[in-house]
Parts: sequence; C-alpha cells; structure tokens
Amino acid sequence: MRRLLPAMLLSALLASAANLEVVRSAISDSEGGPPNPPGASYHPGDSLYFTGRISGYTKDDKEQVRLAYTVQAFDPHGVALNEPYKNNVNAEVAPQDKEWLPKIETAISLPPLLFAGEYKIVVKAQDLIAKTSAELEVPVRVRGREDIHPADSLSVQAFRFLRHEDDTRPAERPAYVPGDHLWAKFDITGFRYGPGNRIDVSYVTSVLGPDGNTLWTQREPVGEQSESFYPRAFVPAEMSIELQPKIKPGAYTLVVQAKDAIGNQTSELREPFTIE
Repeated sequence: MRRLLPAMLLSALLASAANLEVVRSAISDSEGGPPNPPGASYHPGDSLYFTGRISGYTKDDKEQVRLAYTVQAFDPHGVALNEPYKNNVNAEVAPQDKEWLPKIETAISLPPLLFAGEYKIVVKAQDLIAKTSAELEVPVRVRGREDIHPADSLSVQAFRFLRHEDDTRPAERPAYVPGDHLWAKFDITGFRYGPGNRIDVSYVTSVLGPDGNTLWTQREPVGEQSESFYPRAFVPAEMSIELQPKIKPGAYTLVVQAKDAIGNQTSELREPFTIE
C-alpha cells in the first residue's frame, strides 16, 4: 500500500489541477475603475483595462504556487493587435488563504485605425506545477467608422467634401462659389503589406473643368510609408484648394489617383462638384 501512496497523491494533484480556470474577467475604462457591462463597445484608440483571476491552481509540498499567463487582443480574423502581455505568479499560499485567487491585470491599447467588428481578448494561463493550462476568450466589440470597409484591392473610400478643415460631417451639397476654400477627405484601403507590415501608399488629386481638361494638379504625391505591429487598416487622406475668384460657374470634377507601390496597384475615384 505504501508504494501506491505517491501515485495516489499524484492522481489527486492532477485531478485538482484539471480545474484550472480564468474567472471573473472584466474590462474597465480606467485602471481600478468599475467594470463595464457585458456587450459594451469600444472605439479605435481606446485603452482597455483588463482584469481577471486564476482559480483551480495547484500548490507544491511547500505551499508554493507557480503560474504563468499571457493576455493578447486579436481582430475578427485572428490577427494579433499587439504583443502579448506576459507575467508570472510565484507565491506562498497558507492554508488560511485557500480562497485567494491570483489576479491578472493589464492595459490593452487598441490601434487608432481599425475596422468595426467583433474583436477578442485571449487569456492563457499555465500551472507550472501541475503542467496544466486554461484559456479564456473575452469578446470585444469595436465600433469603427461605418463608411469604410475592408477591400480586396486598392480602394478610395469614404470620400466627403467639406466646408472647413475640421468639419466632422460632409457638406450637404458639393457646391462652392469663386474664392471659397474647398476641402475634401477620404481614406485609402486594400493595399498590400511588405515585411514588418510595411506600407507604401500615395495619392495625387486633380481638378477637371467642365470640358474635362485638367485645371489643377498637386505638385507632388502625398502619402505614407510606415511599418507597424498590426497591419494598418487604412490611410486617412485629405486635400484642399482655394478656388480662384475668377473661376467660371459650372460642373467640375475632383479626381483622386491612389497608388500602392508594394502591391503595384492603382485606383482612381472621381467626384463631381459645382461652382455657382
């Protein structure tokens, strides 16, 4: 019977460790703040303060607990938004502290440019004594802009004429008078990525007159060359031009020509406006 005792103890140990779980997860808007209700939504650029607890862990013969965990956010396609947060728990748990549950806490910063969708936080915990693990997925709803969507090829989207540079809503009518300052904003997506999620996107805008001839073109292309941990969802863009006081009334066209140097793609968008 004595030879069976270690095996029995090991069996009991593993049975206890099989219940390893990540429990009591919560997301707050600030460190130490109240938990947000389930189903709460977030915006690109927000900081999410995640907390949770680990239950069902095992102690060794010296009342020691040794755990490891990671926390990482993912987009709807399973692409990681950032590097995983990693931490360890090494503690002595006395018999009177049997209700104690190790705490998980970290801040997760959402990238500033994201498409709307159902994202998730994945928490993985390991019991280094019992060699068991547990995983928890916490859904995170991101409310991005509704006027831009993923594209299979280079695309100019969400074009809007503005009255002023800081306007948050497009002009009700794309109609201007001589001497006005014309503003326009749009977004470019559907580009390809190089090593390190590098992008090389540029654009040129032009104005066509009523006869279709080019009246004005940017002197140099404008764009972005950058790398990032998470693949950039889209590139915000804008242009402005002061309409000459002597410009004639009529129907005009603003042309956006976008280029993706890495993917060897081009895209063009034409938007009409009038001079009254």
